[in-house]
Amino acid sequence: MYKVLLVDDEADVRDGLVHEIDWEACGFAVAGTAENGKEAMELAERLEPDVVITDISMPFTDGLQLSEWLRVHCPLAKIVILTGYDEFDYARQAIRLSVDEYLLKPFSSDSFTELLLKIKGKIEAEVAEREDVRQLKEHYRTSLPLLRETFLASLLTRKLPRSKIEEKAKNYGLRLFGARYAVAVIALHPPDEDGDAGAEHSLRNSGDLDLMLHAMLNIAKELWEQQNLGSAFIHQDGIALLAVDEHGREEAWLRGMQETLETILKSIVHYLKLPVTIGVGSIVGDLADVKDSFGDALAALDYRLVLGSGKVIFIHDVEDRSLGKLRFDELKEQALVRSLKVGTAEELGEAVDAVFCELRQSSYAYSDMQVYLLEAVTAVMRTAKDADINLDELYGTGFQPHAEIFKFSGLQEAQRWFLEFCLRVMKHISSKRQHAYKDIVEKAIRYTKEHYGDPDISIQKLCARLHISTGYFSGVFKKEVKMTFVQYLLHIRMEAAMELLRTTELKAFEIAERVGFADPNYFSFSFKKQVGVSPKEYRSRSLAASDGEGARDS
Repeated sequence: MYKVLLVDDEADVRDGLVHEIDWEACGFAVAGTAENGKEAMELAERLEPDVVITDISMPFTDGLQLSEWLRVHCPLAKIVILTGYDEFDYARQAIRLSVDEYLLKPFSSDSFTELLLKIKGKIEAEVAEREDVRQLKEHYRTSLPLLRETFLASLLTRKLPRSKIEEKAKNYGLRLFGARYAVAVIALHPPDEDGDAGAEHSLRNSGDLDLMLHAMLNIAKELWEQQNLGSAFIHQDGIALLAVDEHGREEAWLRGMQETLETILKSIVHYLKLPVTIGVGSIVGDLADVKDSFGDALAALDYRLVLGSGKVIFIHDVEDRSLGKLRFDELKEQALVRSLKVGTAEELGEAVDAVFCELRQSSYAYSDMQVYLLEAVTAVMRTAKDADINLDELYGTGFQPHAEIFKFSGLQEAQRWFLEFCLRVMKHISSKRQHAYKDIVEKAIRYTKEHYGDPDISIQKLCARLHISTGYFSGVFKKEVKMTFVQYLLHIRMEAAMELLRTTELKAFEIAERVGFADPNYFSFSFKKQVGVSPKEYRSRSLAASDGEGARDS
């Protein structure tokens, strides 16, 4: 079923459409209704509808303004304009906004149903076009020459001399040089995530994983190159996106990269119905260091186990890379570090067992075993340091884990100590992460309470002040506060408005201005929707209640 958002300021029109149209038979479901464009914007951000059906003439924000906003914030949504004969010339403006359909009032149920089926056909045609196997294979054959893909992949796995990079980039027609670089990786969720073991498992078994990767690439490449951000290509079992800041405008480049990644994520989920997460690595100043950004992008993907999948996760949001990162190539060491950061106690036990299993299964010189165990201990110590954990505070001044592990008579005792050491570090990393969440939310709440009267306050403005991405902040805020930032801001404003109505004689338009509403009419509309009565009625009831209490006291 495709989701529909109905927008009309006349309740009888909304109710009539909801109850008189056989939505399910047409392949649609009404996900929400709104009585003006402003309310529709708020719902659209939350519901992500496939189709928005809107009247033209509405208070606060009309249908054309809503359509213009939707084209920017919900580019995948189909837009249908409802208009009367006397508004027909006005409706023609919708053409430049790429409105998909319009319907003249009054209309019959049959004509409305016919329009819905037409819209459904458009949506299905777009999906079919993107999923067409032969088109995808041809696109892959013509647009991704093997040599170009091999070269781009090599930048992610090893450092190459600059002279060789310049030579290859020129030969392959690649624009690779700029002020800074970053790598993002689009990854399909493992089979055990999201409770859907069949999605990726069936793809791998049927041999269709490559086809889906090409479908993902088709979407990512188109959007990535539209914004002149760099190159997109298949790497291993995901899509790698190499971002190049050609013009040296860091802030605009970062903003464009973030917005495009969000659009790519939504497009893949919408068109291909594939569960994906995007990890974004650190920013590097030299093309030869792109390998490090790629490693950080993979590390960012691990945090989907903590933050949840289906997001764009920037490594600088979840880890402080300013101190430098000790990088390990061995799989056992990578598994150990990953488990310390985001794993469960069971996963950590398995990673530790893998470290010691190697020592039990083969015969090594004692000196080699010493180096091996020192590297394992160093991995834990460096992970603790990256998380700003002071081991002296945990174990006491002078704690020397490199010496501790060699005090035991056998590997079994050493492993038991090492596991306890790792578990304690993991516990403190998790605790600090939760503290960081609370710190971000506390700063956001404090800022909101101090600036709710600013009509221009927004999540983008707040995140710029906190120096974090909006996607990361939104997830953390909702997890801690149990409501979105927009809902919280409205709650704070309504609480302040109620207080002013109870304790002052300010007029409604003055209160609206004080609590951050530029439009007094929209303030009254929002207040009634949230509180259940108009500002005037709320003040009257408050005064009556106060007088009643005064009479009882006397």
